[in-house]
Amino acid sequence: MDATRADARSSGGGSDAGPEGIRGERPRYDRPEPDAFTRPYWEAAAEGRLLLRRCGSCGRAHHYPREFCPHCWSEDVAWERASGRATLYTWSVVHRNDLPPFGDRVPYVPAVVDLAEGPRMMTELVAADPETLRAGQDLAVAFREGVPVFRPVHGIQ
Repeated sequence: MDATRADARSSGGGSDAGPEGIRGERPRYDRPEPDAFTRPYWEAAAEGRLLLRRCGSCGRAHHYPREFCPHCWSEDVAWERASGRATLYTWSVVHRNDLPPFGDRVPYVPAVVDLAEGPRMMTELVAADPETLRAGQDLAVAFREGVPVFRPVHGIQ
């Protein structure tokens, strides 16, 4: 979260924001605010497509989206549609969280996945039984309210 957003929440967010957030809406802690650079990522996600960035110089993909390659520092990077496939790297099960909207989701499974294209991504697992999860498990992207989440591949056609 950037400092501006944190300051807006703690200071009331300006003249049109009250304790419930801007225009009376409850603050959302589960998604960032898109800016001019990340807008293509979030628009694609709203349409059910996962994007990442690939470097034209070294050829490596990266995620989270940046305007430069974190591997070789080249600015020759472009958006690319990801396959939506990943493997489970690690996870946890959260049984209590008082921040909205997480309290309505408990228990939930935050996770780190390795995308098929190479980058590692923080996400949430859905439609997953925490008792059956295992490292290296195959996953597929799904979308909840325009946010990429992942689910186990078993049973997916």
